[in-house]
Amino acid sequence: MMIRELRETVCRLHAELVRYGLVAWTAGNVSGRVPGEDLFVIKPSGVSYDDLTPESIVVCDLDGVVVEGTLSPSSDTAAHAYVYRYMPEVNGVVHTHSTYASAWAARGEAIPCVLTAMADEFGGEIPVGPFALIGGDDIGKGVVETLSGHRSPAVLMRNHGVFTVGDSPRSAVKAAVMCEDVARTVHVARQLGDPLPIAPEDIDRLHHRYQHVYGQRSHL
Repeated sequence: MMIRELRETVCRLHAELVRYGLVAWTAGNVSGRVPGEDLFVIKPSGVSYDDLTPESIVVCDLDGVVVEGTLSPSSDTAAHAYVYRYMPEVNGVVHTHSTYASAWAARGEAIPCVLTAMADEFGGEIPVGPFALIGGDDIGKGVVETLSGHRSPAVLMRNHGVFTVGDSPRSAVKAAVMCEDVARTVHVARQLGDPLPIAPEDIDRLHHRYQHVYGQRSHL
């Protein structure tokens, strides 16, 4: 039951990547950790988002080995698996090649924290991870090494694209949406001049408010 519901959720979340213009053709994926199990679910490789069904979502172990499903998993499966193995707090991973964020990645440049929305969501700059080839653990290693000790749930993998993490697949998708949004805005700002930095102490205050005060809080 739990795996079936997670497959349904992850399948549905791929539509959000399309909705927010974060992907082209089949180049992007969402995965989710199965609670209480050494398993995760991920998009099958090369399958159109329109053709995705919950049944087509592939179940893998934390080494990236398929344990349930008839299709081959995403070519990024090893990277997702590495993140789940070494970041136990992460329950969702997203990868995109969204235009503006990937342009920063192509330059190997972190996105500076010059917007309150960045302080809120990312707690500072969006960092750059190392160049790594697709297919093995190297991308996952770069994601983990870059995000360890960093408040950002997003990393720009150099010459590649965006990886985001979250405490759920949905929160990882949100981070991917917000990453592209601020990447675009900061790019536009730089066309007009030098964006003004936000003081570190104000970044801390903004991040704390957004993470602990903003929105609806349960009183149960």
